[in-house]
Order: sequence, then structure tokens, then C-alpha cells
Amino acid sequence: MKKLRDTRVLTTAALLTAICTVLGFFKIPLTNLVELRFAFLPIAVSGALFGPGIGALVGTLSDILGYLVKPTGVFFPGFTLASLMNGVIYGFFFCKKELTLPRIIGAEAVRVVICNLLINTASLSILYHMPFWATLAGRLLKNAVMFPVNCLLLIVLLKPVFRYLPDSLQKG
Repeated sequence: MKKLRDTRVLTTAALLTAICTVLGFFKIPLTNLVELRFAFLPIAVSGALFGPGIGALVGTLSDILGYLVKPTGVFFPGFTLASLMNGVIYGFFFCKKELTLPRIIGAEAVRVVICNLLINTASLSILYHMPFWATLAGRLLKNAVMFPVNCLLLIVLLKPVFRYLPDSLQKG
């Protein structure tokens, strides 16, 4: 977390946290089951720019701030853990590495399995007193449909971000 002493890193991380918090309020329903969400994108950018630690911080703070600003339901730490892990995964896959299609697909696959299918499904299962496997079955289709969409969104966002940011900010 030594990176947070750098004003550019701190400011950029705070801005990405704010963007992520606001994006968390919006969704575009595609079907009754599938909806397009964008809140993962600023977390991906923070992890890619500054590594797993800052990515985890942005994910955690944006989840908590989102709940404080506009609470929907009860606060459950499992969802915060999933947001934290999003930042860790993106930081691990993207920070100081070339952004390639296999790397983006790999990062999204790991994120979907760990965060969406394991942590979030377990959180929903605990929160709503439903069997894990029944909850997982309903979430598999949604994640399978959204996987290529999310990969495309990552490609569309991350390539230009890295093309136009100064090297000093990219290396964090």
C-alpha cells in the first residue's frame, strides 16, 4: 500500500472508486435472468494500473460506499469479499503485463469462477437460506451468457486506457 503515498495513484484510485460506486447503481436488463452491469470495469482498471492491493482496495471501498449511499437489502460481507477478489484477480492478471486476449479471457474466467460462482453464490445461499447447488444452477446460465460480453467490455476499455495513460501511471 506504499503506492497510495503517490498523489497520482491515490487520486486515480479514489476516482475509480467513485466511478465504480456510481456504476454499481446501474444495470441494463437483457432478459429476466441476465443483466448488463459495468461496476467491474473500474475495478479492472485499478488492478491493471496499480496491482492487486489497490485493485482490492477499490473493489472493497466501492462495495461498502455503494451500500452506504444506496442500501438495497442487507449488507453482507461475502459480496464485499467478492469485490475485493475482483481487484486482486485483475491486478494479478494485468498489472505490468501485456494485455492480450488470452490474458483477458483467463482473468475473466478466474473471476467468474471464484467471485461470481463461488463467493457470490455462497453469499446468496447463506443470505436467503437456499441450497448452494440450487443457487449455483440458476447462476450458471447468466454467467455463461455474460462471459463473452464482459470479455469484450474489458478489451474495449483496457486497450485505450493503457494506450493513453503516461508510463509513470501505468507502472504505479
